[in-house]
Amino acid sequence: MKYVKLFFRLLLGAFMIYAGTSHLTFNRQEFVAQVPTWLQFSPGFTDFVVLASGVVEIAFGISIIFLAAKKRAIAGALLALFYVVIFPGNINQYVNHIDAFGLNTDTLRLIRLFFQPVLVFIALWSTNGWKYWKLWAKGKLME
Repeated sequence: MKYVKLFFRLLLGAFMIYAGTSHLTFNRQEFVAQVPTWLQFSPGFTDFVVLASGVVEIAFGISIIFLAAKKRAIAGALLALFYVVIFPGNINQYVNHIDAFGLNTDTLRLIRLFFQPVLVFIALWSTNGWKYWKLWAKGKLME
């Protein structure tokens, strides 16, 4: 099981680095579609959200690959939280029928919504981030 977790952690880390890099370069306009319409105050701010989230994704990818176990678990727990925070972007794309990333039908956009919980699970499981979510839920994280 140890090697399965390692495989998924490395895969997720590489995916995050790739996704973050694509935010900053070749998929920048596609990611604009992910910014919820209620958060698009101006084109400049929307672009900032895309760029900032790309930098954050790269940082998460590097963290879950290279950090020591305890810090990696914290990074995994935070990455899972990040997936929850950005979920409204996926909902926005579905509700507003926005084509991006080849998701050009409501069915494809709906299917994508079900992959976000999978990413949350992989982030928590592969990094042992569950520990920190459990501590937070019990109110013991700040002690």
